[in-house]
Amino acid sequence: MSTAWTSRYAQRTKNVKSSAIRELLKLTQQPEVISFAGGLPAPDVFPIQRFQDACAKVLSMRGKEALQYGASEGYQPLREMIARHTSRYGIKAGPENVLITSGSQQALDLIGKLLINPGDRVLVEAPTYLGALQAFNVYGAEYVSVPSDDDGIQTEHLEGPLRSGPKFMYILPNFQNPGGTTLCEGRREELVLLADRFGIPIVEDDPYGQLRYEGEHLTPLVVLDRVNLRRDNGYSIGNVIYLSTFSKTLAPGLRLGWIVAPADVISKMVQLKQGGDLHTSTFTQMVAYEVAHDNFMDEHIKMIRRVYGERRDAMLAALEEYFPPEVSWTRPAGGLFLWVTLPEGMDCQKVFEAAIKQNVAFVPGDSFYANNGAESRRHFRLNFSYVPPEQIREGVRRLALAVKNQLEGILPTVRQR
Repeated sequence: MSTAWTSRYAQRTKNVKSSAIRELLKLTQQPEVISFAGGLPAPDVFPIQRFQDACAKVLSMRGKEALQYGASEGYQPLREMIARHTSRYGIKAGPENVLITSGSQQALDLIGKLLINPGDRVLVEAPTYLGALQAFNVYGAEYVSVPSDDDGIQTEHLEGPLRSGPKFMYILPNFQNPGGTTLCEGRREELVLLADRFGIPIVEDDPYGQLRYEGEHLTPLVVLDRVNLRRDNGYSIGNVIYLSTFSKTLAPGLRLGWIVAPADVISKMVQLKQGGDLHTSTFTQMVAYEVAHDNFMDEHIKMIRRVYGERRDAMLAALEEYFPPEVSWTRPAGGLFLWVTLPEGMDCQKVFEAAIKQNVAFVPGDSFYANNGAESRRHFRLNFSYVPPEQIREGVRRLALAVKNQLEGILPTVRQR
């Protein structure tokens, strides 16, 4: 590395680190490694033929428009389609409330640009999504962490942190990344009321909400904010900014996400986006619209739920069969991940090193904590969407060997507790 260039970097680059997950993906591309590391959708669920047809249609019928610059807000028919779709879940928004982004990661970056001054506190769950921490770190965020359990963020511990004046709360209510947990209905209600009481806005990140394999859909925070607090019937006011993406339902290579927010917030984010990329790819947006409209998404998502539900069940069954009783894990009702908890005295990094020798990979849990402590090293994340069931079983078997080898060294201490 050139020391001359290092001395010229902006101060904010000191907060920037490589994603542990992105670095792991380089390792897990080796064919002998069974990877539970990335949050990768299964490539066999990608609707490739429909994309081929959509590309041909867009280029033949609207090629000049598709290859031209576009509006910063996004392709109007796509924004209208998203507004219609979100209305199914009670989110009353028009296209003026929708901004198309280059993946939900850009949405998180725009949130950081819009809301965070250096030293501002952001309230997050412990653990939380690594990509959000990466986005917010660039803008000098500091963090207030609130623990979560199987029912999501523990709202009984929120008042003290909220009194410290965080700029906003960042919450993943559905099948959280990394925990796989879902914020229960009662806590959703309490969270929204506390946010209103303390005047702290909520950023609701919902990339996995449609991937539910059991149980009933729960009301989004953005809807509870409007209904419980008797706000108007539209989206002109409100305390919640809502994010989602096509990455988990169509294809991550599209890099298409969106923000739903009050119109004045969208207008300011449009200005910020213009300084970043002018607009999201026109061609990609038009192709995505052609693929997704005409109710195609409804049947496609049903198919994804069947495939991923089977893989989740395969992983849960393999964990029950192979893992020692001292280890526990979450049982997600949807999404892509589950969260493993090791007994006290074990270290996820040491387990990871042993697992790689067995040609199986995961993401160590300390990456997902804003404020690392000893507790963060007792966890790791497993992804079940990418690997077929037969490989899931073999991968968990290999992983269990690594866990048992590490557990043997502390087993007398664990069993005395």
